[in-house]
Amino acid sequence: MLKGSWHFRKEANTTWMKATVPGTVHTDLMANNVIPDPFYRDNEDKVQWVAQENWEYETAFDVDKNTFEKKYIELVFEGLDTYADVYLNEQKILSANNMFCTWIVPIRSKAGASNPLLKRTNNKLSIHFLSAEKVVDSIAKAALPLVRPCENNRHYVRKAQYNFGWDWGPKLITCGVWRPIKINAWNDQAISSLEAHNQDLAYSNPAIKAKKAALDIKLIQKPDSIGQSFYFTVNGKPTFIKGANWIPADEFLPRITKAKYRNLLLAAKEANINMFRVWGGGIYEDDYFYDLCDSLGIMVWQDFMFAGAMYPANADFLENIKQEIIDNIKRLHKHPCIAVWCGNNEIDEAWNNWGWQRNFNLSPADTAKLWAEYKKIFHELLPQLVQQYDGRAYITTSPLKGWGRKESMTHADSHYWGVWGAVEPISTYKQKVPRFMSEYGMQAMPNMETIEQYALPADYDTASTVMKVHQKHSSGYKNLGIYLTQNNLKANTFKGYVEATQELQSRALDTAITAHMFSNGRCMGTIFWQFNDCWPVCSWSVVDYYGRKKKAYHTVKRLYATKLK
Repeated sequence: MLKGSWHFRKEANTTWMKATVPGTVHTDLMANNVIPDPFYRDNEDKVQWVAQENWEYETAFDVDKNTFEKKYIELVFEGLDTYADVYLNEQKILSANNMFCTWIVPIRSKAGASNPLLKRTNNKLSIHFLSAEKVVDSIAKAALPLVRPCENNRHYVRKAQYNFGWDWGPKLITCGVWRPIKINAWNDQAISSLEAHNQDLAYSNPAIKAKKAALDIKLIQKPDSIGQSFYFTVNGKPTFIKGANWIPADEFLPRITKAKYRNLLLAAKEANINMFRVWGGGIYEDDYFYDLCDSLGIMVWQDFMFAGAMYPANADFLENIKQEIIDNIKRLHKHPCIAVWCGNNEIDEAWNNWGWQRNFNLSPADTAKLWAEYKKIFHELLPQLVQQYDGRAYITTSPLKGWGRKESMTHADSHYWGVWGAVEPISTYKQKVPRFMSEYGMQAMPNMETIEQYALPADYDTASTVMKVHQKHSSGYKNLGIYLTQNNLKANTFKGYVEATQELQSRALDTAITAHMFSNGRCMGTIFWQFNDCWPVCSWSVVDYYGRKKKAYHTVKRLYATKLK
């Protein structure tokens, strides 16, 4: 890793502050007491100005004699978030525009060449981050009168989409060096060739082959008497999936330590989970996440990072996507835990069921253009790259059919949100049993100890400003109130309300999982929404942000312990 002390400032400001790399601008501002903790009370609203500014990061570094004398030297940026211009000794060497890409910049390309870019000592590395929010808003404005379906303009940037806010997450649009910067040096064969060679060797490496054989991680989709099957086999044996959806474990990604990954994944293993669906509005997780899944025997349904929007497919954007997908398939293909690649989360469903064409005033010509672009990305580019660089199963979208269509119960996977979204009774789960349930769930408050970390006793009311900030679903508390009444769950105190919502969530997951597991083979998998949180909030998680387990966690653990024939 590149060694050096970092500092940062708001663009053109005269005052520099100490920075931590890897990190984010928000965590650096907190460390310098410039902004309050956005997770505490209603502070989220008080830090929105951060995303509107451009930020500059700098460091100075030396190159050791052995490295400096190599014939070839390159800088490797494993994660820049997101629009970043990089300067080495005042010369621009990179313009980055994708949070998910690894950027490699040669700074010495052959032996004996004069190299004004790199010095033996006191090299200055500067990174200028542009406001992603301002950039995407300007792109969207330039695209008018066409308005691409999305609740904001996040789909114009290759950045973790949940940063722009979700129905369980805050709006905290970050920037910064979120993964390490490294310097590579060598004498003979180009390192890119070595990397490719090593990746090829991964397929023949006995240890990796043995791991893959132990988790011969196949998806079976074929017509049957009900409609179309959707199930996984492990070593040729049909296997019922006992799963959960995974979202990023922190809004500020560099704070996800190995210990946090380990604690969450051990909790999943303890709950008898055998598959995580890595949801498409987050990130391609750190290698350590997949290492743990490999070792714990937890399969991974890996979404590509697209969710709930119609993404552009012009030449530049397609090339950007292409490099992102290649980078991440090459990085992750060695992990036997990967069971399936999925193009996106809920875009096909939204296009066909959410009324986008009407809501966004799309003309017939715009409708045809956007759907053609969708197919170019998810029906052409992504499956081609998966086949070329990995070869495991690929599906274009999840779910295949929207939950309001009868085919969602007979064909492929389903996200059933009639319970919760349409406030149908929990007992509906007994009738709505699909072939494979990849999303469903019920909200619950986090544990009282967690609430005490982000709120004051004066806030202990769902009508309070603070509790509204920590409930991101537009009708969340209203829905909970309806379900508590339906299920005769009463609370006379705020603590009693917290416990009642957790009992409600427990009953909902119990009803759904039981219906799925004991459907006589009709349903071959249940992946509830959601396992974890990215901040302390009222959500569908069974383990809250601080790692505290809700009542439903123990219900899931008990049910998933059941051995099915």
